[in-house]
Amino acid sequence: MPRVSDLEDSVAKKRGRRKYSPSAGTEVEREMRRYKRGTAKSGSRGRGGKVKSRKQAIAIGLSKARKKGKRVPKKRTSRR
Repeated sequence: MPRVSDLEDSVAKKRGRRKYSPSAGTEVEREMRRYKRGTAKSGSRGRGGKVKSRKQAIAIGLSKARKKGKRVPKKRTSRR
């Protein structure tokens, strides 16, 4: 059975590290501004049309952050 101090250490480590880097959050904020202005586009080179949902705008911002090498968790697989 693990000691109490070991459990406390693991909890502290989990709390200390952010899942998303601050610069990744900035990238999402930029995309949200584009969405609110109505200039956010989806698809490669913006040919997919206008972004209509907040979730889609957030996903685009995270995707751009990943491409730039920011710390962002891996994409979730689809659940069907």
